[in-house]
Amino acid sequence: MKIPKMVLFDYGQTLIAEQKFDGVKGTDAVLQYATRNKYHLSAEQVQAKANEINREFGRFDPEKRHLFQIEIPNTMFTPYLYESQGIEIALSNSEIDTIFWNAAAPGMPTAGIKDFLEYLKNKGIRTGVISNISYASSVVAERINRLLPENAFEFIITSSNYIFRKPNKRIFDLALEKAGLEPDEVWYIGDQYECDVKGSLNAGLLPIWYIGAIDLPYIEDTNILMVKTWNEIERYMWIPSVGAPGAAAFQNTVSISELLNAISIPCDS
Repeated sequence: MKIPKMVLFDYGQTLIAEQKFDGVKGTDAVLQYATRNKYHLSAEQVQAKANEINREFGRFDPEKRHLFQIEIPNTMFTPYLYESQGIEIALSNSEIDTIFWNAAAPGMPTAGIKDFLEYLKNKGIRTGVISNISYASSVVAERINRLLPENAFEFIITSSNYIFRKPNKRIFDLALEKAGLEPDEVWYIGDQYECDVKGSLNAGLLPIWYIGAIDLPYIEDTNILMVKTWNEIERYMWIPSVGAPGAAAFQNTVSISELLNAISIPCDS
C-alpha cells in the first residue's frame, strides 16, 4: 500500500453536510434585493422557471447527472433567469450566489472532518478540493474557509471556474497538474459513486467512498473502500487490513480496470 502525498476531497456531503435544498427559500432571499420586478413574480414562480430550464438540460436529474459533464455556472444562469423575467437585483453575481445558497442549503462540517484534516496536516499529507458546483469559486472558497477555518487546502477547484464536471477526467488531471503529482500519489474522497469514485478511478487516483453524510440509497461494493466515519480512513491509511471491507482496493492484485468494471451506480451531484 502506498501512503498518499495528497488527499483530495469532494465538497458537498463530504467536507460539508448541507441541508435539503430549498430553491424557493433561496430565491425569496434574493428577491428581497430586487429593484424591479416587472411582473410581480413570487419566489415560487421564479424558481419554477429555474426548474423548467434545468429540466431542459437534465441538469439536476439524478439519473442523468453524471452525463452532464460541462458546467453552466451561475454567473451565466442567474442573470438570464432574472432578467428574462423582468427582474433586476441590486447585487453582484457572487452576492446573489452567497445569499441564495445560504438560504437554500445551509451547511455544517461533516462529523469528524475537522479532526481528520488536522490529522492529515500533522502527517504532512497535502490536501485540496474538487467540486461539481455552479456557484462561483470565490463563494465556495468563502463557505469552506468559514466552516473549516483551520484547513490547509492548497486549491479549491470548482466546475464553475473550470468548465468540466466530474466524472470527466480533465478536472482530475487539472488537480494533478496543480499539485505536481502522479495519479498513484493521490487519494480522492467523495460521496457520489459515479462522479467521485468512478471518476477518480478513471483518472488513476485511489478512491474512497464516504457515505457518512449521504441521504440516498447506496449499494455496498467490497472492491471499494467505503467509510462512514473519518477515523476509519486513519486506520486504513497506515495498517491495511486484508480482511476489512474495501481492503481489496488497497491491494496490488486489484487493478484499476477491475475496479472500474465493478461500478455502475449513477451519481447525484
